[in-house]
Amino acid sequence: MLSRRRKHILLKFFGLFSVVRGYNVLVVVIAQYLASIYIFAHTKPVKSVLLDINLLMLVLASSATIASGYIINNFYDSEKDLINKPRKTMLDRLVSQNTKLSFYFVLNFVAVVFASYVSFKAVIFFSIYIFAIWFYSHRLKKRPLVGNLVSAILTVTPFFVIFIYYQNFEHVVFAHGIFLFLLISMRELTKDLENIKGDLALNYRTIPVVYGEQMSKLMLTIVAVLTIVSAVLLILFFEIGYMYYFFYLSIMLLLIYLIILLKSNKKTHYLILHNILKFIIVTGVFSILLIDVSVVLNRI
Repeated sequence: MLSRRRKHILLKFFGLFSVVRGYNVLVVVIAQYLASIYIFAHTKPVKSVLLDINLLMLVLASSATIASGYIINNFYDSEKDLINKPRKTMLDRLVSQNTKLSFYFVLNFVAVVFASYVSFKAVIFFSIYIFAIWFYSHRLKKRPLVGNLVSAILTVTPFFVIFIYYQNFEHVVFAHGIFLFLLISMRELTKDLENIKGDLALNYRTIPVVYGEQMSKLMLTIVAVLTIVSAVLLILFFEIGYMYYFFYLSIMLLLIYLIILLKSNKKTHYLILHNILKFIIVTGVFSILLIDVSVVLNRI
């Protein structure tokens, strides 16, 4: 009996971890710290950045808000996910809707508490961020184009808060931001193509549903070309150290993406395209280490 109970608790834990996308939250935390060390606060000693309590509070507030965002998104999309992601949904459903909502409010409260340590402005910022995520999940997600743009903006917001904190207005920061925004915009539209079956069934007015797959592919092609251009500009005109290897790899993968996109017409094809973009994003996070290893070693 005890072993069954432990197994049930363990399954619920994994269910909750799946709902809050714990792996995604962890990647964002790593990305925020690496971006702080190598990009936003690259003139400061690494130790002072790592031991900055205000930065820690902002990262924790971001993590709690992102996790709560995944919960509310899961809450509203439960029926659609049952069609598009049946296996994941079965794991998610081990956690009741009441538990999800309770955890959602707890995480939002904790996020505001963390933000309050930094400043009242941070509290206002995260309060707006929390509301924006809810409003997106509740209303905007079902609107074509607007939903995609808002989703991409909300995804890069955790980096925007660090940018505001350090007030680094160098051009390279904006160049990296544009590349990331375009990449995430591609991912959002690719996800819409991947999930078109559930969107059609539940009347989600996404771009593929409203304008069709061919128009979605055309839009993806345009954004992919813009993303490649932004990568080329970063290589040619900015000091990015050995990170140019990552951008060369990204360009190559985006060209492969475009070739597959031209021939794609099944969910499995769009899943491959989605995974290519996820790989580029996650690889990009750890490639930040390549910007200037020698300088960082001297800053410890």
